[in-house]
Amino acid sequence: MLTGWIEVGFASLLTLLALGGWVANILGLPGNWLIVALAAACWWLRPEDTATHLSWPPLLSIFLVAAFGELLEFLASSLGVNRAGGSRRGSLLALAGSIAGAVVGLFAGTLIPIPIVGNLLASLMLGAAGAFFGAIVGERWHGKDWDASFAVGGAAFWGRLLGTVGKAVCGTMVLGVFLTAIWT
Repeated sequence: MLTGWIEVGFASLLTLLALGGWVANILGLPGNWLIVALAAACWWLRPEDTATHLSWPPLLSIFLVAAFGELLEFLASSLGVNRAGGSRRGSLLALAGSIAGAVVGLFAGTLIPIPIVGNLLASLMLGAAGAFFGAIVGERWHGKDWDASFAVGGAAFWGRLLGTVGKAVCGTMVLGVFLTAIWT
């Protein structure tokens, strides 16, 4: 159990940073790796007699689940576009569009009357829509017809959506293990 104001303050700061990492996952950023870095710092830099020191089993599980989340996101995104016959240009513009859409969605989500959840939902959906439109632009620029471009765009949409959801689920597990380790 945490004792002392300094430990409680430090654990609170770690909690806020870890929550920021989790939200970064929805934006398509490597937020799980921020949590891994925080866990590694608590394992390496915090003395064992402090409450926020992590032992190696939670650190290892945090690392493995974060790596699995990244693999899941990568496979869902790239396999969808590749299976639909997408080009490298389409993939890159789908990635750029997904990040831009996710950032716009984070701010546009304030129009959804559910605090925090509305922002995350809008970011998730507009990120997938950005991947859709980015892939279409990339495929048209590459010289493909509209039907082939829409097929690649649809694959980019679903790949981004499923990949981000999978990564966010892994991020939720990573966050849960990290918070449990520093608060108990």
